[in-house]
Amino acid sequence: MDHPVTTEQVALSRAPVPPRPASAEEFAGLTESIVASVQRVIDGKPDAVRSALVCLLAEGHLLIEDVPGVGKTMLARALAASVDATVRRIQFTPDLLPGDVTGVSVFNPVAREFEFKHGAVFANIVIADEINRSSPKTQSALLEAMEEGQVTVDGATHPLPDPFLVVATQNPLEMEGTYALPEAQRDRFMMRISMGYPDARSEALMLRQRESVNPLDAIRPVASAPQIAALIAWARAVHVAPAIEDYAVALAAATRTHGDLRLGASPRATLQLVRAAKVWAALDGRGFVIPDDITALLVPVFAHRLIPTRSAGGARAKSMTEVIESALGQIAASVRVPIAARQ
Repeated sequence: MDHPVTTEQVALSRAPVPPRPASAEEFAGLTESIVASVQRVIDGKPDAVRSALVCLLAEGHLLIEDVPGVGKTMLARALAASVDATVRRIQFTPDLLPGDVTGVSVFNPVAREFEFKHGAVFANIVIADEINRSSPKTQSALLEAMEEGQVTVDGATHPLPDPFLVVATQNPLEMEGTYALPEAQRDRFMMRISMGYPDARSEALMLRQRESVNPLDAIRPVASAPQIAALIAWARAVHVAPAIEDYAVALAAATRTHGDLRLGASPRATLQLVRAAKVWAALDGRGFVIPDDITALLVPVFAHRLIPTRSAGGARAKSMTEVIESALGQIAASVRVPIAARQ
């Protein structure tokens, strides 16, 4: 359910009070509760649920791309329902305007001044449903919000709530009525994942459970916004050795010179790869990042940012996704893996 956000809520949510880091026990308990809550709705997709949680705790944004009907929006709504925070859903359509997303200034004839009316982006969790069905102009309304946690309208800057997460869903570009996300927009998303079709057991269970009941109705929040801030603070403190940082930089640099790739990973991608790896390590109960954390996230963090050369796809009869994943596999195999990474 969407919850309206007042000016007072926005101001309080951005109060400059540093969150208290969670303890190891609190981190494990809360993250396990969130995962269990989401999995009550999304059965048989543990990787997708974990990726959504990683984006939330790494202060990134998640792009879920797949064919209609496989649970993209359901995952976003289940995550939002599991957190006691403000939630807004934006249905992206061809007639959606940028002001509908960010907000507009409206003249108040009584006060004889302009007042800012908050748009749908003013929430802790924003579900951008079918984001690639709106025009690139409307899509770009999220650029400043996703990068800087604020929106600027008529020269005035308005801070967004903290924490702030965009979970966007999109259909494959081959679907009718879709627009490709601009490179700058894709680069703002920390991760892109696909849901895939459920296995037979999960699909049969879905038929039995959802015949007369919406499983989202049974979800209750298991963590508050302050608790999420504490989990984020804990993940930030996870140790990353210089050798691991050099490893991430080397992987990103290799994408910029690979023969099958026309556009490589940006410095923002490298930064987000390390941030995501810190959360990945924390979810495994470690206070330090290992090379396996980096390589496990290489495809979901890098793939949607890369653009293959034309010859790489057509000459080998491969899809663009296959070309990119193949290139990332070659890169991961060619870059030297640090050994003494904990020191």
